[in-house]
Amino acid sequence: MKIVINVILFLGIVVFAYLLWSNIDEPIQFEKAKKKRYNVAIQKLKDIRTAELAYQAVNGEFTGSFDTLIDFVKNDSIPMVRAIGAVPDSLTEKKALELGIISRDTSFVSTLDSLFEDGYAIDSLRFVPFSQEVEFTLGAKILEVGSKVGESTLKVPVFEAKVQNRVLLKGLNRQQRINLDDEQIKMDKYIGLKVGSLEQNINNAGNWE
Repeated sequence: MKIVINVILFLGIVVFAYLLWSNIDEPIQFEKAKKKRYNVAIQKLKDIRTAELAYQAVNGEFTGSFDTLIDFVKNDSIPMVRAIGAVPDSLTEKKALELGIISRDTSFVSTLDSLFEDGYAIDSLRFVPFSQEVEFTLGAKILEVGSKVGESTLKVPVFEAKVQNRVLLKGLNRQQRINLDDEQIKMDKYIGLKVGSLEQNINNAGNWE
């Protein structure tokens, strides 16, 4: 009987030690996995921003369609201005242009080649990393912002691309993910990652910056 009790106590100690170790290790492993996924997703959001800024430079506004954005990067071109000559220290660039001392040559180059490295998988730009081809949420609009002069407003094109933690961190410890959501809510932050905003003009910044 004593042996049985000792075995039960030993097993109890082993189980308690495992639970204690698990409670300590789970947050550590979650943080490592979260950091890895966040880093990859942040780079993808930066790439979306790069493509959107190029699109806006050509079209005067952003797009809320991945089909439109990807087609633009794959098949369109953007202007590249090449400087010819040097501006003398005694002149402004405008004056040097007027006098013909310098000139500017504009050519058009492939958007894909100019923005991204060779072999970039542009067709996957829309997909959230580590997901089963779930797309980022993408939107664009013209935002009216107040002006300091009277009651007039300025119309500013804005875009937003985002993904919630429940999508990006799917498959990881659920309770740890819920804890992360709660922390971000308490700090009045978006529960995930996003770049740009449809609500305010933030110069296309990411919420990790």
